[in-house]
Amino acid sequence: METGQREDQRTATQRRRTELLEAAERVVLRDGPEASMNAIAAEAGITKPILYRHFGDKSGLYRALAKRHTDALLGTLRTALDSPGDRRDRVEATLHAYLSAIEARPQVYRFLMHPAETPSDEKGFDVGRHSVPLLRRMGEDLGEVIAERLDLGPDTRQVARVWGHGIVGMMYAAGDWWLGERPLSRDLLVRHLADLLWGRLAETGDRAGSPGL
Repeated sequence: METGQREDQRTATQRRRTELLEAAERVVLRDGPEASMNAIAAEAGITKPILYRHFGDKSGLYRALAKRHTDALLGTLRTALDSPGDRRDRVEATLHAYLSAIEARPQVYRFLMHPAETPSDEKGFDVGRHSVPLLRRMGEDLGEVIAERLDLGPDTRQVARVWGHGIVGMMYAAGDWWLGERPLSRDLLVRHLADLLWGRLAETGDRAGSPGL
């Protein structure tokens, strides 16, 4: 096969793969963690074996969707970190960007970060075991940004990785709780989280009679 033909075939395969991912996203938006290969194949107008041919298995399709959305989210967070204003403004903008993203597409968030309630069979994706690598990727990415922008002394890279993973863990846990219960506004949640990052924990006194923290 000539080079031009191979490139055309590769382009056609990539285009078809993108179309299948877009069909999968539509099902995820509708069904969340309960999205199935059968439903995705039906949405794409193909048979399930063809879907497997492109992605290998459910985990392969999940990883492709996860990469697609994580790439977009990381781009959004980096844009927020580059927004105008002082450091506190940029921190709040980044927290807002993350919370806005999960609020805008809660079904996609649940698909990416929560295991399906049904068993890991034809009915759904066993995504619970995939969520930790996604969080680690976000933590590493944020750690790189921190190392690039802050002088944390001779151990800058190590400290930056700790901070990156710690901040992502905080955002994930707080955002997950907030998305499920909505006990306060997003603005107020952002302010409280930014206060914590800004050292309020160290400045706050213990309650009278408590063992302290």
